[in-house]
Amino acid sequence: MGLIMNGLLKVPMQFFILLTGVMVFVFFQFNPVPLNFNPNNKIAIEKSKYKNEYHLLEKKLEALSEDKKVINLLYIDQLNQDYDNPILRKELVALSSKEKDLRDHARELIQKADNRSETNDKDYVFFHFILNYLPKGLIGLLLAVIISAAMSSTASGLNALASTTAIDIYKRNIKEEKTEKHYVNVTKFFTLFWGIVAILFASIGTLFENLIQLVNIVGSIFYGTVLGIFLVGFYIKFVHAKAVFYSAVISQITIFIIYYFAIYIYPSGEEKLGYLWLNFIGAMLTIVLSMIMQVTIFRKEKVSIA
Repeated sequence: MGLIMNGLLKVPMQFFILLTGVMVFVFFQFNPVPLNFNPNNKIAIEKSKYKNEYHLLEKKLEALSEDKKVINLLYIDQLNQDYDNPILRKELVALSSKEKDLRDHARELIQKADNRSETNDKDYVFFHFILNYLPKGLIGLLLAVIISAAMSSTASGLNALASTTAIDIYKRNIKEEKTEKHYVNVTKFFTLFWGIVAILFASIGTLFENLIQLVNIVGSIFYGTVLGIFLVGFYIKFVHAKAVFYSAVISQITIFIIYYFAIYIYPSGEEKLGYLWLNFIGAMLTIVLSMIMQVTIFRKEKVSIA
């Protein structure tokens, strides 16, 4: 019952956070944006000799934002009339490119002002919005929702990892009879172990350009194979355990290879394949391979995974 309530509470909380993300994107399409969202960088640049040059860039960005707002309104009006105006679309792309150039120049100035500054400000966009534009009461509510969702996801994730490791791996592979107390202590140990792994992963994750994108990429690498296993287990009854296991292993290795050669080695924005496609590829590959293996290799297997 507790797990069900936990899941029911997480759905509206996560929906509220995602809705706020959509609001942020739409809001900054029509309202002024700072040259750099990290407030510490603004403080550093104000104390440096590059202050005037930075202010000039801010004025250029302000003028560009006004042009972008006008073009956006015109483009939306055209879309409402079921006409995708290619001229306006090209103009929006050109304005976005100019904005990117201004931000890149601003990062260079910030780096010159303080070489220890974190010039990557993408993870500060959301916080800039809620701190500067949301009413005070909603700020507190939103922060409470974020913390609650994070605690809920962390608790359920650690419990699932520890239970799976203790029962499906540890218990299955020891030959001696152990007491329930022993398994409880083992589960506690694995909870601590996976907690340390999560902390290390979070520490490494700060080195990447965008944490949200990093989480989605990591998820896309593994979610497809997991989804394929569940779909086979629920809907394709003639496929049994060994076929699913080996197909999942092959599928996951294939996803690693596809990710490396089609996404990882290319600069951002120049990938040969969108990382979200890894979900679909992993799921379909697991399903198709498991059916082929069951029919050709494991056709005499009797034990189903269902």
